[in-house]
Amino acid sequence: MKNKTKILAVVGPTASGKSALAIELARALDGEIVCCDSMQIYRKMNIGTAAPTAEEKRAARHRLFGFRDPCKAYSCSDYEKSASRAIRDIAGRGKLPIICGGTGLYLDSLLFGVGGDGAEPDPEYRAELEKFAEANGADALHKMLEDIDPEAASAIHKNNVRRVIRALEICRAAGTKTEKDKKARQKGMRYDACVIGLRYADRSELADRIERRIEKMLDEGLVEETKALLAAGVFEANSTAAQAIGYKEILPYINGECSLLDAREKLLFATRKYAKRQITWFSAKPYVNFIDCDGIGDEEIYKKIVKNALDIFQKS
Repeated sequence: MKNKTKILAVVGPTASGKSALAIELARALDGEIVCCDSMQIYRKMNIGTAAPTAEEKRAARHRLFGFRDPCKAYSCSDYEKSASRAIRDIAGRGKLPIICGGTGLYLDSLLFGVGGDGAEPDPEYRAELEKFAEANGADALHKMLEDIDPEAASAIHKNNVRRVIRALEICRAAGTKTEKDKKARQKGMRYDACVIGLRYADRSELADRIERRIEKMLDEGLVEETKALLAAGVFEANSTAAQAIGYKEILPYINGECSLLDAREKLLFATRKYAKRQITWFSAKPYVNFIDCDGIGDEEIYKKIVKNALDIFQKS
């Protein structure tokens, strides 16, 4: 790890407490937080993505949150470049870069240069996949990716056809998942990285946290935010934003196709399913140091979680 920049990352499923822990670590270690969430990078999508609040941003400096026009697409390759610049700037000022988020593809792209958009576009193959999706459906296309790279498939929603096609394009250029992982291990991490993952032995506690978050989103104006994004043409311009959990479940309610209660239940189901995919992704990564967060709402337990995280970082 000699001469490699030291970074810390806090990862885990949605609603697990990543943001709060990252802020505590930033305070203790003189760090700045860098976004690792594929939706929190966009402006005007604060409620649906559970973006950091103004109070949280005052507690610690946040980078790459809400900086991108939601009408414009943003790739893993774009993220890797932006995050790398942010890390150089933070470390160059003698502070600790703290990566925070739950988008596994973004993290792998940053740490290894795999899982991102390193492959050159292949218009012919892309057109072939688009025709396949039109003829056979998004489920069949997603199954193709699942057979080749299950981890990538677990991180991409089946209805996000553009990202599924891009992942298949990368797989074709880079070879099988086994070959990609072997190359990544041989090359090693780009940074001297300590990655801390949050997990719950009792999944029902995480499920309860997810439900409370959704209630908070609805109370804070998720429906109104979705209407504003729809009126601004965001969902039409950016297919990734249109498939973002939180908005795609509310859109049918806005269009009069279901009740708000039905939309809420679909949102709850989709968020829990997404959390399960995140857990699967990070559990398969040998570089993640896990901390059990059961009882995180208790002040004394939370202090122990913060201490455990600091101990892991100091020993890394």
